[in-house]
Amino acid sequence: MGLKILTEHINVPGIEKMEVYRKHGGYRSVEKALKTMTPAEVVEEVKTSGLRGRGGAGFPAGMKWSFLAKPEGVPRYLVCNADESEPGTFKDRWYMEKNPHGLIEGMITSSYALGANTSYIYIRGELMFILRILEKAIAEAYAAGLLGKNILGSGYDLDLHVAPGGGAYICGEETALLESLEGKRGNPRNKPPFPAVKGLFQSPTVVNNVETISSVPWIVNNSGAEYAKVGIGRSTGTKLISASGNINNPGVYEIELGVPVEEFIYSDEYCGGIWKGRQLKAVVPGGSSVPILPANLILKTAAGEDRLMSYESLSDGGFVTGSMLGSGAFIVFDEEQCIVRNTWNYARFYHHESCGQCSPCREGTGWMEKVLHRIEYGHGHQQDIDLLVSVAKQIEGNTICPLGDAAAWPVAAAIRHFRDEFEWHIKYPKEATATGAVYRGQLDTVTA
Repeated sequence: MGLKILTEHINVPGIEKMEVYRKHGGYRSVEKALKTMTPAEVVEEVKTSGLRGRGGAGFPAGMKWSFLAKPEGVPRYLVCNADESEPGTFKDRWYMEKNPHGLIEGMITSSYALGANTSYIYIRGELMFILRILEKAIAEAYAAGLLGKNILGSGYDLDLHVAPGGGAYICGEETALLESLEGKRGNPRNKPPFPAVKGLFQSPTVVNNVETISSVPWIVNNSGAEYAKVGIGRSTGTKLISASGNINNPGVYEIELGVPVEEFIYSDEYCGGIWKGRQLKAVVPGGSSVPILPANLILKTAAGEDRLMSYESLSDGGFVTGSMLGSGAFIVFDEEQCIVRNTWNYARFYHHESCGQCSPCREGTGWMEKVLHRIEYGHGHQQDIDLLVSVAKQIEGNTICPLGDAAAWPVAAAIRHFRDEFEWHIKYPKEATATGAVYRGQLDTVTA
């Protein structure tokens, strides 16, 4: 069992309550930071830790904090991105439900470091039961003097609010989130200016993910140097992984970054192997927006080295033979799964969730969905495969926000690694559309 930074006390009965949370060391980082550290010292510890954004981009959190502009007389804001919308990702929802004070403590300590006196948790609109859990915990924090005026007699003030979104995937993009939080339509903004300069209400703002902010208390309590010792290379610390698909033990796991992918899939400590003893076919390692990898490339890099659960190892080989850690949504496909159908399902999602602001995304996601639909349902043409690749290339890199890339990458990767399965759907439509039909030819060159 590796070190548990976020989940050490997650299963303690009543941990969602202030009294129990404090008995297990809760809010020590607030006391330490406000009474013994300057905001700059807290920022420096986070920089030293090497903590990277856990929402998907993996940008160093401390560096992001250091970009925050500090003009005189202008408020600063910390906004927690709890709009967890990536298909396959459920770690943040799970964590907020189990341990709301863990996030609130992180919000207070991080807000102090950034000089923010008003902060927000922007939560996905469908998660109203989580919103009520957070509001109850926030009320307990106010009652304990950990929020509001003159926290712990330090002279530092902080008000914390929870704001529900409307349930739009696009609001997971930080500038669209800020637009929504201001009461506008959740469309991404052009950058620059970046939120660190002009964010919420045109004021300097840091937007971080739930898991990122919840990691800050441990760093403050134990030092950034200690956090940097956990993990591997530039992938420091631990990571929450949402594991789903055809595995025996789906759920949320906290791993030390650097665990071999094969161990994560097959060990009883984590996923427990493939469901019903079937063969591994493919894995989407970081949420629906990252490239899918066949079994041989998810277990080993193209150079034959063990693939690790880290930012660097999963991206080894670029998109030709690698993928991304992303949000940590680890989706496993066994030999009974149809890659074409799953790719079409992702394309449906991205077409539906496109805000429509950029023509390549607005039109291209619709084209990809339609072409994949006709291939899946036996009406495809051989040229459709290259058409999909062409459309994906024209979307990628040509939109204001990354949703276009998120829609294009899964399609391009599925064709790159499973082209023969697409060709089978087109050449043998009757067989491909039969109930329970699954193409198995690709498995001849794939080993688990």
